[in-house]
Amino acid sequence: MDPFVDDRSLSLSEKTGRAGGGPFEAFLANLAAERPNWPLWLPVALGFGIAIYFFSPVEPPLWLAFFLAAGPLAAVVGFRKSAGWRLLFFALAMMGIGFATAKIRTLLVAAPVLEIETGFVTVEGRIHSFEVLPEAFRVTLSSPRIEGIEPAATPERVRIRLRRDQERDRLKIGESVRVRAKLSPPRPPTAPGHFDFQRYAFFQGLGAVGFAVGPLGGAEGEVAAERGGLGEAVEKVRQRIFDRVLAVLPSAEGAITAALMTGKRDAISDDVLAAMRDSGLAHLLAISGLHISLVAGVLFFTLRALLALVEPIALRFHIKKWAAVAALLGAFAYLEIAGATVPTQRAFVMLSLVMLAVLLDRSGISMRLIAWAAFIVLLVQPEALLGASFQLSFAAVVALVAVYEGLGAFWIGERAKRGVFRRTGYYLMGVGLTTLVAGLATAPYAIQHFNRFTEYGLAANLVAVPLTALWIMPWAVIAFLLMPFGFDSFALVPMGWGVEGVIWTAKTVAGWPGSVALLPAMTGPGFLALTLGGLWLCLWRRRWRYLGFLGIAAGLLTVAFSSPPDVLVSGDGKLFAVRAEGGGYRFSSRQAARFAGQNWLRMTGETVPLPWPKEGVSEDGRLACDGLGCLYRAEAAGQMVALVFEAGTLAEDCAVAVVLVSREPVSKRSCPEPKVVIDRFDLWRDGGHAVWIGKKGVRVRSVRAARGNRPWVLAPKQREK
Repeated sequence: MDPFVDDRSLSLSEKTGRAGGGPFEAFLANLAAERPNWPLWLPVALGFGIAIYFFSPVEPPLWLAFFLAAGPLAAVVGFRKSAGWRLLFFALAMMGIGFATAKIRTLLVAAPVLEIETGFVTVEGRIHSFEVLPEAFRVTLSSPRIEGIEPAATPERVRIRLRRDQERDRLKIGESVRVRAKLSPPRPPTAPGHFDFQRYAFFQGLGAVGFAVGPLGGAEGEVAAERGGLGEAVEKVRQRIFDRVLAVLPSAEGAITAALMTGKRDAISDDVLAAMRDSGLAHLLAISGLHISLVAGVLFFTLRALLALVEPIALRFHIKKWAAVAALLGAFAYLEIAGATVPTQRAFVMLSLVMLAVLLDRSGISMRLIAWAAFIVLLVQPEALLGASFQLSFAAVVALVAVYEGLGAFWIGERAKRGVFRRTGYYLMGVGLTTLVAGLATAPYAIQHFNRFTEYGLAANLVAVPLTALWIMPWAVIAFLLMPFGFDSFALVPMGWGVEGVIWTAKTVAGWPGSVALLPAMTGPGFLALTLGGLWLCLWRRRWRYLGFLGIAAGLLTVAFSSPPDVLVSGDGKLFAVRAEGGGYRFSSRQAARFAGQNWLRMTGETVPLPWPKEGVSEDGRLACDGLGCLYRAEAAGQMVALVFEAGTLAEDCAVAVVLVSREPVSKRSCPEPKVVIDRFDLWRDGGHAVWIGKKGVRVRSVRAARGNRPWVLAPKQREK
């Protein structure tokens, strides 16, 4: 019996549903009949509470978080005789627990963040981790000491980009180093609603980023006397494996091989990374359920087969359970070496439950297993809910389990039929079906986060997934086992052959015409409707589950109603963008704020910026510029926007513009005509701005207004005015 349901109180809704009744009675009847699937919605309710916390405009107090969790739980006890009310309050309690979990997590990870950009200062610290980029190194220092910064205001970690000519031997995990660098706070989003790196850095304990102007040197004093913990020891092992792989395979194959074995993808060249992404094979680089299950599967079946060869052991002991324990230990080691990302955490939790089922002689693969995995991940890292990794991985696995549970015994029976060709055919059909389902399930989330949809992902995965499963990952397991003895090259070389095949597949498919479609993101309500519709479709079992298609369709349709901004301006005022007639954006500069410009293009589904007239009029006649500024006529209402570069044109532009955006300070009293004025201080205080101009008026949204007043949102320093 469920802990929050009284069987006796379900009879009314069940009888009402059987008797006919209206839509509400039918809803209650279906809900009662779906009682075995109610626990699947626990992580959904938990996630709702987490989302409410993160999207709150102000930081809620701790007492409110506890009240939202404890109040509904008390109500559950109070409504013992009413199943409907108990179910409602239990759902509210789960939401409150999610809210409280996110609040507590924020308090636990809170650490000092650099508030303003420094000049060139001396930085000392221990190397917590470092990344080998295609053209540089990037090192993260823990427990740093920063010249001119008080210890109480010093971040726990800083990340510094080093020149490629830096001596590689200096980069050792746990080494205490000194470097001359320029640091700045983590950057805010480039536009309202874009990726929030400040929030990401806050939960990673990263308080400053920057670049070095000199080589690393040895540190002195207190930093050199510190010692690392278990996390540092694991990072050392990861780095040794990474270095060993690149020593054996110093090529593009080696970079991907190292990524598959350690989770470090930074050495992959931009052209290979782009090919993997545009061919729909990028998921192979993000260590997830596929890789964890393959490592565990290789260990499980190999060890079981070897033990079966020893007759006394095979007859007297449960070798299947021995193999399950070994597979679980091996998967845990792989989890740590791979960096314990959200997909690997989810996969390991699921694998643990599967192996526990093996130990208890029960079936392990089910939707409940996924629900528990999501529940545990969200409790440990509630901020993961907002990340693309969590959303993509769980969208794929929920859809796959829902489909294969529907196929059920038919698919198992067909796969079990004898004959090499028949079983091979069903394996390839399984790969194709898996790729199709996972691709359809993750496509909306890939579009929402990356604005990309791969057209030929199915074709690429039909080649690359079997190659990865049957060749690459078995050799990876062998390489791990041989590495302590120094014989890993015997496994890494053939593994590299398989990786070479994957790269060839990726480049071939990515080169096909129309391999990638760039699309704008859904609106916030549309994204929520799509997610709830997908969950409704996958988590229920009765025919009413198909109502989920309505939510999915409604969410996708919001793409057509998503209106991109007419004007974008960066927080530093160095970059302006205006929407051209028929779509696309014109950028005021190709060099200034290139990072912001790339994000703007991607988020609006565009590829390259259109030309900006330095002097004269654009080809569509909507943008006219001179050396002091520009006048832009919005398409929807024909209203004028003034973009002011120099103060000399303010008086003239104020008289004709509905919206005035200026790099210089503007006195609102001397410029009352425009409906909206965005000047230098507005940009400094509120960050980047987006402006929509329609027949019904002007709508403005700033980065700060979209983010609210939260612990990870850095307020501008007063003394910088």
